[in-house]
Amino acid sequence: MRNKNAIAQIANQLSTSDVASSLLYHHPLQHPLPDRNQLSELVQLLRQCLFPGFFSENPAHISWKSKIENILDQVLTILSEQIYRGLCLECTEKNNFSCEPCFHKAQQMASNFLTTLPHIQEMLAKDVIAIYNGDPASKSTKEVIQCYPGLFAITNYRIAHELYKYKIPVIPRIITEFAHSDTGIDIHPGAEIGEYFAIDHGTGIVIGETTIIGNSVKIYQGVTLGAKSFPLDKKGNPIKGIPRHPIVEDHVVIYAEATILGRVTIGHHSIIGANQWITSDVKPKTKINAIH
Repeated sequence: MRNKNAIAQIANQLSTSDVASSLLYHHPLQHPLPDRNQLSELVQLLRQCLFPGFFSENPAHISWKSKIENILDQVLTILSEQIYRGLCLECTEKNNFSCEPCFHKAQQMASNFLTTLPHIQEMLAKDVIAIYNGDPASKSTKEVIQCYPGLFAITNYRIAHELYKYKIPVIPRIITEFAHSDTGIDIHPGAEIGEYFAIDHGTGIVIGETTIIGNSVKIYQGVTLGAKSFPLDKKGNPIKGIPRHPIVEDHVVIYAEATILGRVTIGHHSIIGANQWITSDVKPKTKINAIH
């Protein structure tokens, strides 16, 4: 027989203790948090629009244009609500009796995001080409789109990055963490990544928030583009948002398990060999213990 008194006591501790208070989410209007299932569906719908025909059945009796229109209607509805929830999560308005400003702001942000989809599609098309050209095992660009974890992670990143630029709380990070969970590739949505980006294999890659990656860069599994240190404020807390991750210029190749830390610059057309530890600038056209 269950000990109801013991369960009640534990429930009380989990909900009313000082520790529980620090972890408790409470909104004055009982506004719900962003829904991970809805956001997962959102990404799948966007994938259908960005790669027509690859992640949904061919339309019967309607054009792809009409099908994508229908999908985008769903996207707009889901995204508006989830952005609304995200904005309310971190809302600092003193008037807690209405979330109307957040509601209208969310609708505008969602509409603005839709206008970026052609740009995202163009960038992804170039990523597909870069991955295909950089992997002799790839049989076709179709195979890249359907099978490659690198492109899966890059797609989530490119979607999340556009949302991140609107300073939307939480949601961009959730979207990139979906890819992190599925592929082992961890790309922060704040990173800036140029055209023709190729990830080969991919598992264990980490790309930090303030990383800047140029065009035609290729990185292999286990690469870390991370921070070397965390400057502290007067109270001893890490200072947020300052540039602390590497800059990787155009046409750089970084091989497996290389670690590059801090705000260092890897010069264009350089090659960083496997298992290298880099904490200082690398001049353009440099090869560091690379057989090439």
